[in-house]
Amino acid sequence: MSTRAFSTPTRFRSKTLTALLAFLFGSVGAHRFYLYGWRDVFGWAHLIGTALGIPGALLLVASERASTLGWVLVVPGAASVLAAFLAAIVYGLRPDQKWDAQFNAGHVAQSQSGWGVIFVVIFSLLIGAFLLMSGLAVSFQSYFESQSGVVNSLSQSEGACPAAIG
Repeated sequence: MSTRAFSTPTRFRSKTLTALLAFLFGSVGAHRFYLYGWRDVFGWAHLIGTALGIPGALLLVASERASTLGWVLVVPGAASVLAAFLAAIVYGLRPDQKWDAQFNAGHVAQSQSGWGVIFVVIFSLLIGAFLLMSGLAVSFQSYFESQSGVVNSLSQSEGACPAAIG
C-alpha cells in the first residue's frame, strides 16, 4: 500500500505562472524547476545551454560571425531559448483539466486560466518565431558569405569562361 495516498498533497502549480516563467526565464530552466524541483535534469540542461550560449554569442559578435567555436557554443543557447518559448506555448495551450490531472492531482483547488495565459502564448509565439527566423537568416547569410570567397577564388583561378560558340 502506498504511503503517498495518506501524505499531504504537494503544492499547487499554476499553469499561468508556469507559462510566464517559461516565457521570461525559460532559458535558465525556471519553469522546469518550478514544476519538478531542483533535481530536474532538463532544467539544468536549459541552464547549461544558456551558460554556453552567452559566451558563444559574444564570441560571434567580437569575431564578426567568423568564429567556429562561437557557432558551436551558440547552438545550445539558441536551442534553450527556443525550447523555452515552445514550452510556454505548450503549457499555455494545455487544457486546465489535463494540467490539473498531471500537476495538481489530489488538490482541491482547480486551475482557472484566463486571458493572462493567452497573452503569454501569443507573445511566446511572436517572439519565438521572430528569433527562430532571425537565427536562420543570420546563419544562412554567414554560410553563403563564407562560400562566396571560395566561388570568387575558383572563378579567378580558372580564368574567363570561353564565349559561347554560336
